Amino acid sequence: MRILSLLLTLLACTAQAADYPLDAPAPDGRRAGGTLTQTLPAPALIDEENKDIRRERNYPEQPPTIPHAIRGYQVDKNGNKCLSCHSRAASAKSQAPMVSITHYMDRDGQALAAVSPRRYFCNQCHVPQKDVKPLVENQFRTIDQVLQDAVQNSGQTP
Repeated sequence: MRILSLLLTLLACTAQAADYPLDAPAPDGRRAGGTLTQTLPAPALIDEENKDIRRERNYPEQPPTIPHAIRGYQVDKNGNKCLSCHSRAASAKSQAPMVSITHYMDRDGQALAAVSPRRYFCNQCHVPQKDVKPLVENQFRTIDQVLQDAVQNSGQTP
């Protein structure tokens, strides 16, 4: 009897919800327009840049970005495609930059013979680039730009 009562209550709530649908405008972002109840198609994926040009870093200790396509690369507990070119042993032959020596250290700073397990999953820090319009307006300036503006505004070295 109790289950029947719960089912009737649930049906009544569902009927009320159908009478008063939520149809508020959806927030603009990746999928602009529509309402909260609409399902719009996902935007098309943009191809990764494949220029093989190393980008300037925006701040100290920034992980370098990946300047080539990596779609289909295996990077999991069973293998790491990145290391076939970027490992210490392979970088001389491939002419790819070797991963930083810090990737061959444990958390106590002790040198290891192989890449540290905590540095093994490259995509945790390194990302491929895409030529897309930013989702939100961005006023980011590099430290060099900030210092240059300070010198120009004050007429002296900061």
